[in-house]
Amino acid sequence: SGGRVIVRQPDGVGREPTTNIIVGNTCLYGAIAGEAYFSGVAGERFAVRNSGAVAVVEGTGDHGCEYMTGGVVAVLGQTGRNFAAGMSGGIAYVYDPDRTFESRCNMAQVELMTIDPAADEPDGTGLPQQRPVSVEDYGMGDPLYHDAARLRVLLERHKLHTGSARAAELLDNWDEALPKFIKVMPKDYARALKQLEAEREAAASVAAE
Repeated sequence: SGGRVIVRQPDGVGREPTTNIIVGNTCLYGAIAGEAYFSGVAGERFAVRNSGAVAVVEGTGDHGCEYMTGGVVAVLGQTGRNFAAGMSGGIAYVYDPDRTFESRCNMAQVELMTIDPAADEPDGTGLPQQRPVSVEDYGMGDPLYHDAARLRVLLERHKLHTGSARAAELLDNWDEALPKFIKVMPKDYARALKQLEAEREAAASVAAE
């Protein structure tokens, strides 16, 4: 329900993290808070029913982020099939340089978006934080906005905690790497957040009159 998990290879092992499994199936099942950084590939059903944890992993097996209702997941390598099946909340980022991820994603409830660092976003509102600002949100900010900043924070944390060569490479080539990430967001979740945003803006407008 909180804290931080860091899993990495022992020094000197030499296996390629993006092609070697480092944690097994159903890792982070039902997680409600906390951070997790895995310098390697996870088995099947990674982050299944995650409702609030923040996680970075360098690849997943089948059914990643299945039935996820909250939190943030970044995958820095390939996923298995049926990613995001039943996903109704939270967001995920997948590194997809070959543009093959869509064929492995269950599109029934989610939409896929590229990340535009120049997108028109509210200035300074809901920005992700380099360190968690509270137990509740882990510094991830407003999920509708600031994807480039949020993703960079995740990669920097992953590099810091695991020494990940993949994270370091992506950060060193950030301008080229960023457009190769895909944002995965449930359609109904995005619609609800936009409705809440509109209601807040309307209430603020009335209060200002």
